[in-house]
Amino acid sequence: MKNYSTENIINFALAGHASSGKTMLAEAMAFNAKVINRMGSIEDGNTISDYHHDEIKSQHSISSSLLNFEWEGRKLNIIDTPGYLDFQGEVKSAMHVADFVAVVINAVNGIEVGTELVNEYATKDYTLPQLIIINMLDRENVDFDKIIEMAKNRYGNKVFPIQIPIDVGENFHQIGDVLRKEIHNYEPNSTGNFNITNADEELKSKLDSLHNELIELIAESDDTLLETFFDQGELTEEQLRSGLHHAFLTGGLIPVFCVSGKKNVGVKRLMDVLSKYAPCASDFKEVSGLKPGTEEEISHGVSINDPTSAFVFKTISEAHMGELSFFRVYSGKLAPSDDLKNTTRDQNEKLRQIFYLNGKERKDTSSVIAGDIAAVLKLKNTHTNDTLSDIKTQIVLPKIKFPNPNIRLAIIPKSKGDEDKISEGLSTLHDEDPTFQYSVDSELKQTIISGQGELHLNTIMNKLKRKFHVELESIPPKIAYRETITVRSNSKYRHKKQSGGSGQFAEVWLKIEPKPRGTGIDFTQNLVGQNVDRSFVSSVEKSINSTCIEGVIAGCKVVDLKVDFYDGKMHPVDSNDMAFQIAGKHAFIDAFKTAKPKLLEPIYKIIIKVPESAMGDVMGDISQRRGKVSGMETDGHFQIITADVPLATIHDYSTALRSMTGGRGLFSIEFSRYEDMPKVELLKVIKDFEIERKSA
Repeated sequence: MKNYSTENIINFALAGHASSGKTMLAEAMAFNAKVINRMGSIEDGNTISDYHHDEIKSQHSISSSLLNFEWEGRKLNIIDTPGYLDFQGEVKSAMHVADFVAVVINAVNGIEVGTELVNEYATKDYTLPQLIIINMLDRENVDFDKIIEMAKNRYGNKVFPIQIPIDVGENFHQIGDVLRKEIHNYEPNSTGNFNITNADEELKSKLDSLHNELIELIAESDDTLLETFFDQGELTEEQLRSGLHHAFLTGGLIPVFCVSGKKNVGVKRLMDVLSKYAPCASDFKEVSGLKPGTEEEISHGVSINDPTSAFVFKTISEAHMGELSFFRVYSGKLAPSDDLKNTTRDQNEKLRQIFYLNGKERKDTSSVIAGDIAAVLKLKNTHTNDTLSDIKTQIVLPKIKFPNPNIRLAIIPKSKGDEDKISEGLSTLHDEDPTFQYSVDSELKQTIISGQGELHLNTIMNKLKRKFHVELESIPPKIAYRETITVRSNSKYRHKKQSGGSGQFAEVWLKIEPKPRGTGIDFTQNLVGQNVDRSFVSSVEKSINSTCIEGVIAGCKVVDLKVDFYDGKMHPVDSNDMAFQIAGKHAFIDAFKTAKPKLLEPIYKIIIKVPESAMGDVMGDISQRRGKVSGMETDGHFQIITADVPLATIHDYSTALRSMTGGRGLFSIEFSRYEDMPKVELLKVIKDFEIERKSA
């Protein structure tokens, strides 16, 4: 591959809902660019993008893949992303380093929740230009005009088809080109080749009309072009190219393309247009970030002559080889053996082998310049979301804001002695995929893994088994309920033990009362006289704090009450620290049980985005989970439901929502508060605790 300047590098993410054909579209592009000799297929598991073990087995993308090739004098870097919502972290990381987003839409299903999610990321998180590719036009039951109408209703009149399909369905092979006002006839052998013919009178009229509308739309984004258009009534090809590029870059136009990736129809023309009109790496004139260790904003240019800065957006751990870090160079240039600073972690890094990637295929390179994307092997202490910078001119680039987890599982090793391997595996997989999180919960006494959905966590479990050779079971995690009281109470407890020699004696008198939610445990002492030596106050407090951690009625943490140690008795010889700890513990338990105790359960706010057709099922399901709907709003063809739901009822919600919506639903959760648990549920939790305690 020849050396390219920043002006000739184009980076984009292929994104969209699951089963919209992104991987086969990338396959067709790679074939057209002669990166591969023949097109593979999802069914055969031999596509260039989906090469990981789990992707081949499940026949869908799990991880984003990097492709690069030359086309019409430009270098195109494509990041093919997964469509399943469980892997949306991969989409965000790809968009973080892309110059624009190519949104792929299934021609049969139209705009889906995954399409909406990509648009939300592009507009709210990154302000990225977008184009739309309507794929699978060779399928039956395709309504191209309806999809265009849906897109315009959703994103405005800036959505405009620069191609129109002529014969959708099984025999799809003809496309009307609005830019050139001609017909492209594709060969039926998936070579991607086409010949050009003139349109008949009816079609010519339609293409002429669309062409004029397109010129008006392009001119509206540039005052100079608009004036020229009004003066001349048309634009030259060079003016059209400049205007289309500017309109695309600024978001004044969202061009729509027509393809069948699987049959390689329309793909070459798509690649032609991208190479001529798409935003490129030099269109973004500034690198902005923070001065390391401060909140001071700094910036510099994006040329190869500016200080080097690069961002690691993805990490893969490879057996026997170490980590492979995917990065984009934002300014300057870097090469093997360069010394850089990881400004995120304040660590020095020396680069080793650097590769350009096409799926799993690697090609060594001697340098990577501003605007380009590549991968480097075996960095010492650099992971996803880290910045690599020139040592003399340091900068920390903005991080990817990954989505919060919405599903949790507790994992249990099947074999003893696997703890170290499990710990190493969990840490490695988190470094690869920050949307996967784990913790050893001391309160619940469980190892908890969390992620974006059941599919996501199943993939993690499979990787742990395959890469780290550990067998695990998963169960719903315990719930961190809270115990508290509702009324005042008091108790007196005497601990007396005599068994030859010195004995044990202590008597503790306590009062307890409830406190407002969230105020914690308040221990006081109001001892008078000499009934109890003040040195034993700490013994009683220690035992009560310990009991509050262990729980009284259900083994859950005790919260929000006041304890007053107001009197007691001691023995001059037999009283000691342990005696008062025992007496304090039992006095507290007795007082707690007579203070009308209750359980509090964690309530989570859940935001659900679903198609209108699934509203009834979703609302009914929320009710069955003891949820309370707090808000509803319409968003295009989707409904957004906000509800408060007990955590105990939503551990399987990812699976349930997928079933109710056919995979077209999206949700997020976040902790809201603790609330009183209904008595029926409370009794179940206490009963389960008693059974578990007896068996232990």
